[in-house]
Amino acid sequence: MILYTILGGMFLLSDMELLECHVQVLYKHNEFNRITQINELPFDNAPRIYIGTTKNGKIVRYSNGLDENLILDLEKIIHSSSNIELAEIINTLNTTKQLSSIWIGPAYVFPALRMNTSTKVTQITDSNKELLKPNFPYTYEEFEYKQPCFAIVQDDMVVSICCSARQTPLAAEASLYTLEAFRGKGYGLEVSNAWAMDIQSQGRIALYSTSWDNLSSQSVAKKLNLIQYGTDISFS
Repeated sequence: MILYTILGGMFLLSDMELLECHVQVLYKHNEFNRITQINELPFDNAPRIYIGTTKNGKIVRYSNGLDENLILDLEKIIHSSSNIELAEIINTLNTTKQLSSIWIGPAYVFPALRMNTSTKVTQITDSNKELLKPNFPYTYEEFEYKQPCFAIVQDDMVVSICCSARQTPLAAEASLYTLEAFRGKGYGLEVSNAWAMDIQSQGRIALYSTSWDNLSSQSVAKKLNLIQYGTDISFS
């Protein structure tokens, strides 16, 4: 159980409750609880299968485009063991369509943070979003979907940013990037904490995830003292 501030009070959330929030942030779902799209512009198709795991269980979501007989075969494999049988899942998916990619990585939650305003960090709003244009044109174009957004600004340009990658009324996931020339200065930690504190002040859960091969992102998670509660696996 993780102690977390939400809706003005302190609550204990299980890793499975966090994982359910996370999968809702990641993907749009239809009325049958099938995943339809990635919950981020340009709303690409969801992966064929998503499996989220914690030490206490797993959550599985299937694409609404998967054949029902294939889903039955996959269910037998996925729920026959506490382990994730990657080879069997891949072989089964390949019987109908060749797998194109696999994503595996840790899922984290920000701990409850004390409000602490950094003088280095600037909140990006409609009044100053022009600062994004030189280095973060995509964020500028999709600004209304990326709120809240915090940055380090130098020479009237954003050089480090943390905003919302995907979100729901209950939770949001961080999108963090620092220009290579400005790394190693702690900017990523500053903007990430500012973003997470804003999300938590709204009564929402601040999430962060990455892939196992992204060592720099995992290093940031460690420095932020994020809590790993699960692992994401998706098959496309």
